[in-house]
Amino acid sequence: MTDKGEWRKLLPNVVRVIDAVVIILAMVFAQVGRFGVGSNAELEAIRFEPNYWVVTVVLGIAWWLALGSSGTRDIRTLSSGLEEYKTVIKSTVYFFGAIAIISYALQLETARGYVGLALPAGLILLPIGRWMISRWVMNYRKHGYFSRSVVIVGSPSAVEHLHKNFSSSPSAGYHATMAILPGFSFRSPTGDELALPVISVSSAAHEIIDTLDQHEIDVVALSAGSNLKPRQIRELGWELQERGISMVMAPALTDIAGPRLHTQPVAGLPLIHVSTPKLVGIQAVLKRGFDIAGALIAMLLLSPVFLVVSVAIKIGSNGPVFYKQERVGIQSECFQMYKFRSMVVNADSMRQNLLESSDGNGILFKMKDDPRVTGIGRFIRRYSIDELPQLWNVLIGQMSMVGPRPPLKSEVDEYERYTERRLLVKPGITGLWQVSGRSDLSWEESIRLDLYYVENWSLIQDLTILARTLKAVVSKNGAY
Repeated sequence: MTDKGEWRKLLPNVVRVIDAVVIILAMVFAQVGRFGVGSNAELEAIRFEPNYWVVTVVLGIAWWLALGSSGTRDIRTLSSGLEEYKTVIKSTVYFFGAIAIISYALQLETARGYVGLALPAGLILLPIGRWMISRWVMNYRKHGYFSRSVVIVGSPSAVEHLHKNFSSSPSAGYHATMAILPGFSFRSPTGDELALPVISVSSAAHEIIDTLDQHEIDVVALSAGSNLKPRQIRELGWELQERGISMVMAPALTDIAGPRLHTQPVAGLPLIHVSTPKLVGIQAVLKRGFDIAGALIAMLLLSPVFLVVSVAIKIGSNGPVFYKQERVGIQSECFQMYKFRSMVVNADSMRQNLLESSDGNGILFKMKDDPRVTGIGRFIRRYSIDELPQLWNVLIGQMSMVGPRPPLKSEVDEYERYTERRLLVKPGITGLWQVSGRSDLSWEESIRLDLYYVENWSLIQDLTILARTLKAVVSKNGAY
């Protein structure tokens, strides 16, 4: 493997090569698709009538340079998830928008079919190329490579919290190695020591810098409770900049997605605004339209599955094909949720006797080896096929394709005050908790994921969750 510092040059170079390959494929596809092989199509409005293959080369190079100049190959952007894809897509759309404006301004007769092929090809292939690189990088980061070493500065509790978050997401590329506790002590008075070695407890910027100079680090993360005055933080930032070390601020804000955060400089202070999440207006229309279209398409494509499963349930045991149960939906309104019957007919009456054997997470009742489950039921639950009839609930507006899990009334009765916020949106067939561990998650983690979804809804996030759902269903982890 490469040395610690070499990967910072290797990774952007790999991205440059992949971007070049993707752009070549997209431009050649547009050229051949529009004009055919060996065509001498010309720009009729340009007097010197250049061959479109020349235009292809020029636009391809300009496109490649545009991606680089917009920061899509910055080390902080690479493998950052949705933000990287959004940056790449935005850069591509802006580039072709510029071509359209220039063509209009100079009255150039660029072939609409040519651009109409190159743009969508790029919008499809570029994210795929970045996804392939991301999977490669994530695999290495899980083994300690391609990561930036981080020193966390703050109070012991803040350092511990930030270290835990970095450790839980190694794919982000931040590897916490040391801690600085300004104003505290090297040793814990309670004996509960940090998982990171403490290298300094000074609050003076120059002393912190002297300590950092003795170690090889890439990032200094200032967490809450750092006990550093604004002037000291400013001086620290200047010194770190001279040494090529990044400084990041980790405010005491958790589970808030980027689109909700906005910075506004006021009198030299970078104020962070947190917008209020509201699923109303055009956003509500988009989500409802997405639900209707998704439910109709899924029901049409899966109709053979509905037929086969219905027959199998009828043959496997006596009773109805479908099972309906009262669940709590948006704004605490109750509705009848439909599923394929996967248990014996009197399963609900047997539940009370099985509570002590629950493998759930405290409030949710789950059993890995539930005696009420039928033979065919075990199979359809393993692959979440039993949930498919909820497409009807989506179609009639009681549920959504993506959202928090629809709870039972008995579960809602045990909710804490802020847990009820998960009822601010429609429950979904799938959601963040389903793609993050399903029944293996603790109750607190399940609620945290549901509340994160409620607070940070976006259509792109819905599409991402649906894609991850397919992987979760195939893996079968946490399904029982």
